[in-house]
Formats: sequence, structure tokens, C-alpha cells
Amino acid sequence: MRRSGITGQRLAAVFLLGCVLLNYPILSLFARPIVIAGIPLLYAFLFGSWALVIALMALVIERPRD
Repeated sequence: MRRSGITGQRLAAVFLLGCVLLNYPILSLFARPIVIAGIPLLYAFLFGSWALVIALMALVIERPRD
């Protein structure tokens, strides 16, 4: 029973991290006319942070029991 509580807390923390990363003040830092490997900086940040949140959620959910 204890494990599900910790997993829920970790998922809530990942959710809050996603909210912070995809919020306007952070996004405005990357709204510049810079291109990385042919991709605008803002799009690269959006997809990179989205992939990071998904990877962290998978890591939290699929973590083996101790």
C-alpha cells in the first residue's frame, strides 16, 4: 500500500514539472529566432520537454519494486 502512495506523489511531481516547463514565462525564454538542426528553438524545447515528461512518467510507473 505504501508503494502506490509514493508513486502517486512522484507522478504529481512530474505533472507539476510539466506544468512549469510548458508555462508562458519559461516558453518566452525560448521564443527566439534561433534554429537548431533545422528546427526552431521553441519547437525543439516544446518537444524535448514533452519527451522528458513522458520519459519520467514511464520511469516512475515502470520502476521495479524494491
